[in-house]
Amino acid sequence: MKSVNHSSNSIPFLDLITPHLELEQELTEVFQKALRSAGFIGGPMVEEFEKAFAGFCGTAHSIAVSSGTDALRFALMAAGVRPGDVAITVPHTFIATTEAISQAGGLPEFVDIDERTYNLSPEKLQAYLERQCSRDKSGKLISRRSGRPVTAVVPVHLYGQMADMDPILELAGQYGLIVIEDACQAHGAEYFSRQHKRWMKAGSVGRAAAFSFYPGKNLGACGEAGAVTTNDAALAAKIRMVRDHGQAKKYYHDMEGYNGRLDAIQAGLLNAKLPHLAKWNTQRRERAAEYNRLLAASEAVVLPFEPAWSKAVYHLYVVRSADREGLMDHLKQAGIGTGIHYPIPLHLQKAYRDLGYQSGAFPVAEEVADEIVSLPMFPTLTSHQQSVVVDAVLQYVGNRSELSVSAAPASATMSRQGH
Repeated sequence: MKSVNHSSNSIPFLDLITPHLELEQELTEVFQKALRSAGFIGGPMVEEFEKAFAGFCGTAHSIAVSSGTDALRFALMAAGVRPGDVAITVPHTFIATTEAISQAGGLPEFVDIDERTYNLSPEKLQAYLERQCSRDKSGKLISRRSGRPVTAVVPVHLYGQMADMDPILELAGQYGLIVIEDACQAHGAEYFSRQHKRWMKAGSVGRAAAFSFYPGKNLGACGEAGAVTTNDAALAAKIRMVRDHGQAKKYYHDMEGYNGRLDAIQAGLLNAKLPHLAKWNTQRRERAAEYNRLLAASEAVVLPFEPAWSKAVYHLYVVRSADREGLMDHLKQAGIGTGIHYPIPLHLQKAYRDLGYQSGAFPVAEEVADEIVSLPMFPTLTSHQQSVVVDAVLQYVGNRSELSVSAAPASATMSRQGH
C-alpha cells in the first residue's frame, strides 16, 4: 500500500495515518474485544503484550506501564537509586530522561556525547568518574560537584541507535554503578557486544531498560504507553508493584507505589502492531541507506554515523548543517516537514538552572544542538519523496550540480558511515 497523500505538494515529517489504515481491521478488533469483555485494566491483553515484547527484546521480563517516563522512573527506583543519589546521563536527550531521574529522587549530572553517534561518550564518562568523583571513608563513590553519592548511569540510545555499551558496562562494573538503558527511541536496535561476542537487542544489555510507545515511536500506541525490560526477576516483581499502588495482591500494599499501569486497549493495539515492527525497522534502515547514498557527495551536510557494532533502527534521520535554520526554512517553503531533536541541551534549560551548569560545559552537545535537523523518516517514505527532499537540501547547500540523485558512489557512502 502506498503512503497516504497528505497533499500533492507536501512531504510530511512523519506519517502516522498509513500504518493505522493498513492495520485498521486488526486494531478495531482490539477495541471490540475490550468492549465485549470489559477488560480495560490489566488482564490477558496486557499479559500477552508483555510476553511478546520481552521475546522481541530477548529478555526474561517485560512490565507494561503508562509511559516511557514512568518506565525509566520505576526502573531507577526498583534498581536501587535512592533519594539524593546522582544518576549520570547526557545533556542531549529529551527532558523525560532527567525528569525520571528527578522524580525517582535522584539528581542528574551530565557527561558530554560522542560527536559522531550523539550518544553517551565512554571516554567522557571515564573522565567524569576519574576526575569529578572520589571515594568517601566508607568507599562510596561521591560526586565532587554535588557531594552526593553516584549510583547509576543512564545511557540514552538516541535516534534509534544504541550507545557503545561494552565500555560503559565495564566502567559501571569498576565503579559499582547501576546501568539503566533509556531505550525509548530504540525499539529493535542492536549492538554487537565484543564482550559477549554476539548481537544484543536494546533493552537486554543493562540491569533494566525503559521503552516509550508514544504514537510517533517505531512501535507506537494510540496514546501514552511504556514498558520496562529486564532479566532480573526480583526487579521485575518490584516494578509490577510500584506501577500498581505497591500492591502484592489486591488491597495488600507492601509499599507506596504509583498509578502507572498500562490500559488493556493500548496493550492490545501494541500487540497487534508488534509483528510488523521488524519489517518497519527494515524499511527505515533502507530509507536511511537511500538518504546516505543521495547525500554522500555533499560536504555541507553531515550524515548519521553508524559504527560497525551498531544496527540502528532510525527512529529519526538526523543530519547536521551549519545553517540549520536557513535549511529548515527552505524545506518548509518546499512543503517538506522537518524537526529539531533537540534544540537546547538540558543543562542550559530553565528547568535545570539550579544545577548551575554554564554555557560551554558540554561543548559537543552544544555544537550538535545548534546544527541538527531531522529529515522526513517513516517506513512508507517513498524513493520519489526522498529524491524531492534531497534535491531541496542540495539546492539550498549549493551542491546540486555536484551530485546526480540517481547515482552516488557507494564507496563515498560507506566511507562516511564508518563501516
